[in-house]
Amino acid sequence: MAERCYLAVDLGAESGRVIAGLFDGQRLRLEELHRFGNGPVPVAGTLRWDLLALWRGVEEGLAKGAQAYGNRAESVGVDTWGVDYVLFGPGDEMLGQPYNYRDPRTQGVMERAFSRVSRRDIFSATGLQFMTINTLYQLIAMQQANPELLAQAKRFLMIPDFFHWLLSGSQVVEFTNATTSQCLDATTRTWAVDLLRQFQIPTGMFPQVVDPGTRLGTLRADVAARTSLPRLAVVAPATHDTGSAVAAVPTEHTGTAEWAYISSGTWSRMGLELPHATLSARALELNVTNAGGLDGTWRLLKNIMGLWLVQECRRSFERQGRPLDYAEITRMAQAAEPFRSLVDPDDTSFLKPEDMPTAIRAWCRASGQLEPRNEGELVRCALESLALKYRLVLDWLQELSGTPVKVVHIVGGGCQNELLNQFTADACGRPVVAGPVEATALGNVLVQARTSGAVGSLAEMRAVVRQSSALRTYEPRNPSAWSSAYERFQGLLRK
Repeated sequence: MAERCYLAVDLGAESGRVIAGLFDGQRLRLEELHRFGNGPVPVAGTLRWDLLALWRGVEEGLAKGAQAYGNRAESVGVDTWGVDYVLFGPGDEMLGQPYNYRDPRTQGVMERAFSRVSRRDIFSATGLQFMTINTLYQLIAMQQANPELLAQAKRFLMIPDFFHWLLSGSQVVEFTNATTSQCLDATTRTWAVDLLRQFQIPTGMFPQVVDPGTRLGTLRADVAARTSLPRLAVVAPATHDTGSAVAAVPTEHTGTAEWAYISSGTWSRMGLELPHATLSARALELNVTNAGGLDGTWRLLKNIMGLWLVQECRRSFERQGRPLDYAEITRMAQAAEPFRSLVDPDDTSFLKPEDMPTAIRAWCRASGQLEPRNEGELVRCALESLALKYRLVLDWLQELSGTPVKVVHIVGGGCQNELLNQFTADACGRPVVAGPVEATALGNVLVQARTSGAVGSLAEMRAVVRQSSALRTYEPRNPSAWSSAYERFQGLLRK
């Protein structure tokens, strides 16, 4: 079979990329065509996204795709982070510059929301983990601060759907990202209209929800002309980047709950793939998320702060005149004393601190521990704490599913951190299979390939990933030391 070409646009919190996926019917290879920067933009005391700059980068990448592959490209699809959104007013004009999820306007909003609708009722409708960044609380904050602007909204699109509109003119929201909003009913898979109305959020702006793999249309004529691409198909992948990443987990056990995944990056998302949402009282108590997946599956997962702690430590070191790459700080962490200091990675003090090392030391001091003294001890503290949080979440997931997990798969950029991979195997007491790094792009491309008829079931998609990827297995070590550390970690969380 001749190679078929699909274009994936993968937008992350730090960078965006346009990638060509080339599939010969057995193996899939990726070629990065263009990479460009991204990040929150401070604007008058707020944090925003510069989506038009991202669009410029997307078009430049698509033009490079046209130069490399001409008329061979069959389709294009976009995945991004979750929760953030764009509002259109009359005439499809954007209403304001879209907010970044770390903008402080949602502080205290979630707690005030519970005075109107209980946590139980919100969870029973949406099945989503309670986080201040969720779209629901962003919209409530807007309704409270600027109801006149919100009243002008004629259309609500999430970030990947906005880029699909730019590409094709479609105005729909794809299911996997819609489930990150806490505005979607987990039982009916439609917008939670009754819940939204209780918060006086206009519901007429919410469009149709479509499944991953939906053909949204063809490339706009002007975009095709500027990029020199044909009027190729625009296909919605699993537009939430974690949804695409989980589609590319190389498990041989699709359809069972015997494996867990960690999509590892700035955030870690750890979960199981199940046939239904888990809306029990215990799931509410544990504050887990039910996120949509392919083929009607649900990803029962927990959002964990992830490598954000390490990234922010590295930025702090650089500000202090110590520019260190990730390989260097990982080596320093490996040489540091084990289990000297532990933190809860999900403590709110780590969400957006002015200085991450200062925040970590303050948490250790407040919990009666020794403070990390240097770069290696800070990073080791972050990595060990993250691995122990994985163990805690794994215990919760097994409890909720009733099925023992036999293996943990780590995918995404964070799976390149070999020290964290080993710590995760040690803490969880299970083999860890690391890879692929490019899970999100692979999942994006494979959904497009399935829509074109080039590959079949979700299990077949994952077989392609296994055949196309270099994977590494980490076996657990030092069980007694990690068990003792886990007991101590649990005690710190109870303080």
